[in-house]
Amino acid sequence: MNCFSRRFRRTAPTSGSSRSELVPFRTPRINGWSWPPQPLQVVGWVVYIYFAVVSFGIFIPLLPRPWNAMSYAISGISFLLHFFTNIATVTIDPADATVRAKKNYSSPLPLFDKAKQAHVIQDLHCYLCDVNVGPRVKHCGICNKCVEGFDHHCKWLNTCVGQRNYWFFFVALISAILAVFMLTVVILFIFVQHYLDPHILRTAPQFAMLGNTTWLVFLPLAPIETSSAGLLTLAFITVLVCVVCMLLFCHLLGFHLYLFYKGISTYDHVKNKREKENRRRNTESKSASTCSSKSYTRSQENQDASNNCEQTLPQSPSFFRFANTNQLSSRLSNSICKELENFKKSAEKENSFNYGTENPTQNETSILFNMHTYSILTVYAQCLAKNIHIL
Repeated sequence: MNCFSRRFRRTAPTSGSSRSELVPFRTPRINGWSWPPQPLQVVGWVVYIYFAVVSFGIFIPLLPRPWNAMSYAISGISFLLHFFTNIATVTIDPADATVRAKKNYSSPLPLFDKAKQAHVIQDLHCYLCDVNVGPRVKHCGICNKCVEGFDHHCKWLNTCVGQRNYWFFFVALISAILAVFMLTVVILFIFVQHYLDPHILRTAPQFAMLGNTTWLVFLPLAPIETSSAGLLTLAFITVLVCVVCMLLFCHLLGFHLYLFYKGISTYDHVKNKREKENRRRNTESKSASTCSSKSYTRSQENQDASNNCEQTLPQSPSFFRFANTNQLSSRLSNSICKELENFKKSAEKENSFNYGTENPTQNETSILFNMHTYSILTVYAQCLAKNIHIL
């Protein structure tokens, strides 16, 4: 068997290979109808259909005249205006004119790779779309295309909101607020009149042959009987959904009015907010590094001061620094022996002075105390001498 005839496996890329082969590609989105739809987009359409059904099929037909006609007109205009502006916002392609002129939505484009390029658009040229763009054009990472006058990518519409469809989006928002507000007012009126005077809500001729506890919905085309509890439960649930939608819509409208007053877009607002946050973090990190450097400098100064203090200490031997331990032991032993001899002489004098007195018990006690002290000092002197010899 000839092992030299085997072909070696390639463990490195060939010279002609490129790193761009590993970059993922994705087809750009044309508009909000491009597949797949966003979950929030589906939720928005479900809520819109629900509001339209309960408004024109259940609650507005219960209103007396002329309030029902007025509600039909205002709610009908609001729902139709929102429907058409929503469709226009979703259908319009917000891409830049140079991107739309290429008509390359069928071919996939590479995704943004920070390892290859610091920014998608540099010197007014998009490296992914490979087109020259204007100063207010941004590349949307979700749609994977350059958007003219980019404001934000709306997940509720499944498309970008830019210069070409921004005002359709704004009118759709205002019409949605008006429609939800009208529905809330109608339901609250039905709530109040149901407890005060329910006969005002039963002016339709179909209620003539029904009891007071039976109500009709989907008047006048397809009346369906329901109970009072069922009607009030549906009204309560609808009011809760209306309140949530009103809070979201009013917050969004107020935010865009603020942006309109400032003359900036949502993208500019988010960008400025990030820059402020980065500056704040940099300031905090600089202050922390300054404090740490100051503490390090203080510790170094303290250490240098301690070293200087040690250097300024006298180098001459003190009581604890003898060059010769024998000299120290001899000095200590001589001093201790002298003290013991003096103590012994004083004890003998005291004994001779108290001898023959009338209080021998006190004399014996003092003699025992002196002898006990003498023995303690003797033991202490021996231990001290041993320690000195060990050192």
